[in-house]
Amino acid sequence: MATPAKTKAKTAGARAGSTPPTNAPPPRPAGPSTEGETLIASGGETHQQAEGPETQLTTNQGVPIADNQNSLKAGVRGPVLLQDFILREKIMHFDHERIPERVVHARGSAAHGFFECLDSCADVTAADFLQRTGERIPVFTRFSTVAGNKGSADLPRDVRGFAVKFYTQQGNFDLVGNNIPVFFIQDAIKFPDLIHAAKQDPDREFPQAQTAHDTFWDFISLTPESMHMIMWAMSDRAIPRSLRMMEGFGVHTFRLVNAAGTSTFVKFHWRPKLGAQSVVWDEALKINGADPDFHRRDLWEAIEGGDFPEWEFCLQTFTQEQADGFAFDVLDATKLIPEEDVPLRVVGRMVLDRNPDNFFAETEQVAYCASHVVPGIDFTNDPLLQGRLFSYQDTQLKRLGSPNFHQIPINQPKCPFHNLQRDGHMQMGVPKGQVNYEPSSLGQDVARESLERGFQAFPNPEAGEQLRLRPETFADHYTQARLFFASQTKPEQDHIVAALVFELSKCVTPRVREAVLSRLIHIDEFLAQSVAEGLGFPGKIVPAPAPIPAQDMTPSPMLSLLAKAQPTLEGRKVGVLVSDGSDDKLLAKLKAAVEAAGARLQVIAPTIYGVTTAGGALLPADHKIDGGPSVLFDAVAILPSDEGGPQLALEAAAVNFLRDAYGHLKVIAYLPSAAPLFAKGGITDVGPDDDEGLIDVSAASVDDFIARASTGRVWAREPLVRPPPKPLVADPA
Repeated sequence: MATPAKTKAKTAGARAGSTPPTNAPPPRPAGPSTEGETLIASGGETHQQAEGPETQLTTNQGVPIADNQNSLKAGVRGPVLLQDFILREKIMHFDHERIPERVVHARGSAAHGFFECLDSCADVTAADFLQRTGERIPVFTRFSTVAGNKGSADLPRDVRGFAVKFYTQQGNFDLVGNNIPVFFIQDAIKFPDLIHAAKQDPDREFPQAQTAHDTFWDFISLTPESMHMIMWAMSDRAIPRSLRMMEGFGVHTFRLVNAAGTSTFVKFHWRPKLGAQSVVWDEALKINGADPDFHRRDLWEAIEGGDFPEWEFCLQTFTQEQADGFAFDVLDATKLIPEEDVPLRVVGRMVLDRNPDNFFAETEQVAYCASHVVPGIDFTNDPLLQGRLFSYQDTQLKRLGSPNFHQIPINQPKCPFHNLQRDGHMQMGVPKGQVNYEPSSLGQDVARESLERGFQAFPNPEAGEQLRLRPETFADHYTQARLFFASQTKPEQDHIVAALVFELSKCVTPRVREAVLSRLIHIDEFLAQSVAEGLGFPGKIVPAPAPIPAQDMTPSPMLSLLAKAQPTLEGRKVGVLVSDGSDDKLLAKLKAAVEAAGARLQVIAPTIYGVTTAGGALLPADHKIDGGPSVLFDAVAILPSDEGGPQLALEAAAVNFLRDAYGHLKVIAYLPSAAPLFAKGGITDVGPDDDEGLIDVSAASVDDFIARASTGRVWAREPLVRPPPKPLVADPA
C-alpha cells in the first residue's frame, strides 16, 4: 500500500483507477462514439450519458455535480470532509427515504448475551473491555438481511448484517458489520446507488429481496470495484444454514490505540463455534416457502432450548509498515487480508443466552451507529467507513424520530452517562439544575470533560488538496475476486457459476448480461465461459477495459466454507419420518445418538398427533408430513413399518420429503421398508454401495449414520441431481 506521499495526484489521464480532475473533460477512448454523448468517469472506467441541461446531474438545489463517484477528501487517501454538501445531501436523502422500518437491514433478528475477554489486548488497545481476562460485559446482537423489507423471507440470496452493541464501562461500542468481509463499493457516496439498484424497481415495486433483475446487474456491470463482492454474494455465503452458523466481519480497517498512544491497524472477525454452514439454492427457495421465518425461528428456539450460540472474537492486527507492503490498499473496503498473511488472534467470545422480551422495543428500536466507539478504538480514512460515520446517526434520528434515541432502554449505556444536552422530542429524563452549558462556575456537580479519561482521536497527520479522486491503490478490481474463486472447492465453484446463471437469466436486457460476462472474464476464464454456456450465450466474450489486470495469488483455504469445515452435528436438526408400527427401539437409539452428537431429533408423521409404535406407545409428532419437509433438517431418517412404507408412498409430501433430501445431498438413513418411497421418488438406480450418504440401518448402525451425517452433504451426488451445463455446439464458421 502506498503512503499518502506516494499517491499524490498525477497528470490527468496518467492515473489508473482514478477519475480525471473535475476541471478538465475526461479523455474519450479510441473507437466510434455517438454524436451528442459524453463520457462520465466511474471508478476508473467510463460509461456513456447523453448531454444537455435536462440530463445534467445536480443537487436538490440545482447545483451541477461534476463527480458523483467520489467523496471530497483531504488528499487522495485523506479523510472525507464534512463540507462535502453533495455527499451529505445524497446520503441524508437516502437515509430518510423510508419510515419507520430501516431503509436497509429491515428484516432482523436479535438476542441478548455477553462478551468475555479471553486475552488481554492492552498491548494494542486501551479499550477497557479488552483489558482483563475473564471479565464479561453485556451485548445485544442483531442479524439481518440487507435488501428485503421487514416482511420478507429469511433465506433470499443476500448479504447478512452482523451488528453487535457492546455495553462497556467506557460507553457503548457498536461493531456494525456483515457476514462477508468485503463490500460492493469503495466510497460511501455510491451506497444510495447500490441499494437503489438492488431493491425493487421504483416503477413496479418488485422483485422483493432479490438482486436477480436488470437494475442491480446494470449497476454491477458499470461498477467493476464490485466484482470481488459479487464472488462472495454469489457463493453459498449468501444463503447461510443458520444465523448461528455465520461468520461476522467488521469489513473496514479500523485503528487500535494503546495507553501509550501507539496505533495498530485492525480488522474484526467473528467465528461461530458451530462452524460456518450454508444451504443449497433449491433448498433455500423451498425453505422460504415452507418456513419464511426459518432463521428467526432457529435462533429463538436454540436460545430457548439452552443451546446458546457462541462466536470467537478475533483481531487481525498489522502495522503501517505491513500495510505499506501489501499489494492492495487497506483503506479499500473491497479488499481483505488473507489469514495466511496475517493470522487471527482470538481475544474473546460472545454468547447469546436470552431472547428479547419485546421485539419492537428491542430488536426494532435498537440503534447501531458506526460512529459509536470507545477510547482505544478509532477510525481510518476508509471512504466507505467515513460516510457511514455520518449516515448511521442521521438514519437513527429520522427512523426513531428524536435526538434522544439513546434514552430508549435497549440503546442506553450500562455505565453512567452525563452531558449538558437538553430537551428535544421524546425527552424522557428530567434534567435538574440551572446549568446547561460548559464551561460554567455555577454548578459544581455538573459533568466536566476529562483529558485523562476522555476519548482521544489518534493524531494522524493529514495534508493534501481537496479532491474527488480514487487513489491508484484502489484500482485493482479483479485480483482478489480471482483469489476468492480459486480458493473455493469444486462444488463451491459450481454453485457460484449456477448462481450467476440464475441471476443473469432473470435480466431481460442482453446488454446487461453481456457486460457482466465482460467483467467475469477478468476473474477467471473458466468461470466466465461456464456462465456463458449456462446462459446459452452464443457469442464471444469481449473483455471490458481493466486498468490493472488480475494477478494470480496463492489460494486461501480459509476463504472456503468446505475446505475448512470440521465434522460436527452440533446445533443441527435431524428429521425422522415414521408411520404406525415404527420400531420403538430403533427410534430410541436414533434419538439418543442424535442428542449425544449435540443435535435435535424431530418426528414427522402422517398426522400431528403422531403414530402408534410397534410397542403400542403413542409417539407425538413435531410436524405433519406436509408441514415438515426435509428442507428443514440437516439429515433425515425414513423408518416406516413394513405396512407403513407403501402407505407413505401414496402421499406426495412423503415422496417429496425423500426426493428433496436426496436432491439436496443430505445423508439419509432408511429401512428396507422405505423401498416403495424410493421407487416412487425415482431413486432406484443407486444404493449404499454407490452412495455413501444412503445408510441402511438394518445392516449398518445408527452410529454409522451419525458419523456420516456429521461430515455434511454428499457432494459426490451433486452431478447426478444437478448436472453442469453442457458445452455449446461450436459455430461451424
